[in-house]
Amino acid sequence: MRQTGKTHSGRKAQLALLFTVLCTATVWLLTPAAAASRIKDIADFEGIRENQLIGYGLVVGLNGTGDSLNNSPFTQQSLQAMLERLGVNTRNVDLNTDTVAAVMVTANLPPFSTQGTRIDVNVSALGDSESLQGGTLLVTPLVGADGEVYAIAQGSVAIGGFSAQADAASVVRGVPTSGRIANGGLVERELDFRLASLTTLRLALRNPDLTTARRIALSINELIGMPTAEPLDPSTVRIDLPRQYDGNIVDLLTDIEQLIVEPDLAARIVIDENSGIIVMGQDVKVSMVAVAQGNLTVTIAESPQVSQPLPFANGQTAVVPRSEVGVDEDGTKLAIVPETVTLKQLVDGLNALGIGPRDMISILQAIKASGALQADIEVL
Repeated sequence: MRQTGKTHSGRKAQLALLFTVLCTATVWLLTPAAAASRIKDIADFEGIRENQLIGYGLVVGLNGTGDSLNNSPFTQQSLQAMLERLGVNTRNVDLNTDTVAAVMVTANLPPFSTQGTRIDVNVSALGDSESLQGGTLLVTPLVGADGEVYAIAQGSVAIGGFSAQADAASVVRGVPTSGRIANGGLVERELDFRLASLTTLRLALRNPDLTTARRIALSINELIGMPTAEPLDPSTVRIDLPRQYDGNIVDLLTDIEQLIVEPDLAARIVIDENSGIIVMGQDVKVSMVAVAQGNLTVTIAESPQVSQPLPFANGQTAVVPRSEVGVDEDGTKLAIVPETVTLKQLVDGLNALGIGPRDMISILQAIKASGALQADIEVL
């Protein structure tokens, strides 16, 4: 009898545990998942940013795929200027080489880069060069927006494509006129930005929104324990350096960027008419509306006939036009798109019409014009 009681007790405990697990799973399934993100993924600290660099240089060592100097005078001038700096006078010499190409060199200078740091550079042909394969970029200064030189680039160019040509056919894969030099840039000048001396920080939201800015400020104030963050506008949150982080601003930035915030965005529909792509946000709503979509097809067929006169008649041979015109219109009836609460119901209502993406673009724009669509439409 005692063993039976223990068995009953064990079964009751197992049932209770199973019931608890099922209830927990049900609540978890019914609870909508919040699209929460870290602050570092939705905002940037002003001042901590990359800077773009650009330069003009020459790539040499090409296997007959360089610029034709007659069609690219800037390549010839650059080649002569470079040779003169090296002590070679070619002013009155007719240069005829196809192993040199003029290129534009671009790179991004990471924040807090120190002298001697290596960065990647991109190389793109400027003239009529067919390929940069096997070429070497000569020393090229890279300047910033202020005109100052911040890096020097040089090295062998690695391209992601190739080209081959014969007498009657040619093959081109990828883009052989652009390439990349890994660690081909050497930083020569540092940016004058001292993070430790700041007393006020500014967060710049990547997608400006008033609600998101306020949530970020509240989350930071909750972390610090005092009102130090304040939203200034939809894209900026100002943070005053609290006393407990005085002299150690890196710890403050680390703690702030790990905070979880749920961003809020306006309802928006993005349309790319060229490719027929439609992207809708989860907050898109539509009032009850009736939609009819039909195609009107007009077919015109020309079948001219030759009119031949009778023998010994004075008539002439003539072409008599024969045209057949047909009109076909799909008899699509009105379909009701109900007032929706979720994005899925809106998509199901539009799909019920049996239309393609391009016709759906016109329907969405017409629904927006009628005032029944509570969302912004952005056409790319």
